[in-house]
This record gives sequence, structure tokens and C-alpha cells, in this order.
Amino acid sequence: MDRVYYISQGKTPEEHLENIKNVCKGGCKWIQLRMKNVDTVVYLQTALRCREICDDYEVIMIVNDNVDVAKAAQADGIHLGLNDVSPEEARKVLGANFIIGGTANTFDDCKMHIDNGVDYIGLGPYRYTSTKENLSPVLGIEGYKEILSEVRNYKASVPVVAIGGIKEEDVGALLETKVSGVAVSGMLTATMDIEEKIKNINTLAVSR
Repeated sequence: MDRVYYISQGKTPEEHLENIKNVCKGGCKWIQLRMKNVDTVVYLQTALRCREICDDYEVIMIVNDNVDVAKAAQADGIHLGLNDVSPEEARKVLGANFIIGGTANTFDDCKMHIDNGVDYIGLGPYRYTSTKENLSPVLGIEGYKEILSEVRNYKASVPVVAIGGIKEEDVGALLETKVSGVAVSGMLTATMDIEEKIKNINTLAVSR
């Protein structure tokens, strides 16, 4: 998977889509449409338009939480929280070719996802973030080092992506822990130098 994973932000569906288009134009190849507290019709309408944008830029499209929306919009995958449907149930609905990711905060979460056949893990949060309600305990660099060591000892090869409140100055240290990539939101939302930020992250990743 790509090293930079964008999680959408916006006060309206239009803002989500505008921000997604901007990061796609800037070179991001992996995005997650994440809309909370909207009804399914709005989510689906937005996802269908997101699919068009991602197709235009040849970008992987992931839908957060909603299996039905992911399937109907022909997304490439779904990201599941710890309280969402299980990866096995999602796989039954979506099929073998769908990308399925799962949120984790501890090694036990990671082990559960690995055993359940996820394609990647979003491990976090790195630090406090206002974009997520009911935030799990923050991990910091030492938390990532410890959990990733346990994942390697478990002989797992599932990609682990750092997520949660990540700023540009955090990326180098996070990549040193051997995460597969970083998921960012605010860093790439409503900024004028998206392309430069994405290039910087990818350059750091190659050098690690």
C-alpha cells in the first residue's frame, strides 16, 4: 500500500469531496471517505461522487464503517472500527477482492485483526485528535515500538499504518518504528502545499 493515506475531512459532503480531489491532485494514492453522523443516502451519494474522483486520478478508495455504502459505491475497500461488523462478516458481503482494514489500539487488537484476515491495520492514535470521538489511549512513539515488536514476534506481515493526530514533524520518527505508512487528515486538508507534503513523506519513507 502507499505510504500516505488520507482520511477525509469536511463540514459538508461538498467539502469532503473538494478536499479529496485536492489530495488526489497532489499525488495521494490512497484515500478514506470518512463521514460521521450522516444518513446512508447522503453517505452513498457522496461515495458515488468520490468513486468518480478516485477513478479520474487512479486512487484507491476506502469507505469508513459502512459496508453497504462501500459495496454500492464500488469502493476498493472498507475500514472497520473495533465496534463495527467483524472483518469476516464484511468479507462475506464484499467478497475476496475487497480491501479490509481495521482499527487497533493494542497488540491484542492487532492480533485479532491478523487472525481475522484483514489486509491492513490502522494503529493509533499517535496523539490526541479532535476528529475522532471516544478516543482510545494515545500511543506515542514508544507505544508504536512496543506493539510493532509484538506484531513482528507474532510473525505477521500485515501492513500497519500509524493514525491519529499526526503532524508533518512526526512522520520521520513514526517511519523509524517501521510502520508501513501514515494516515493523515488535517495535515493535508485546506493547505496550499499538499503535493510537497506528500512528496516529503514518500521521500522519508524511501530513506528509512
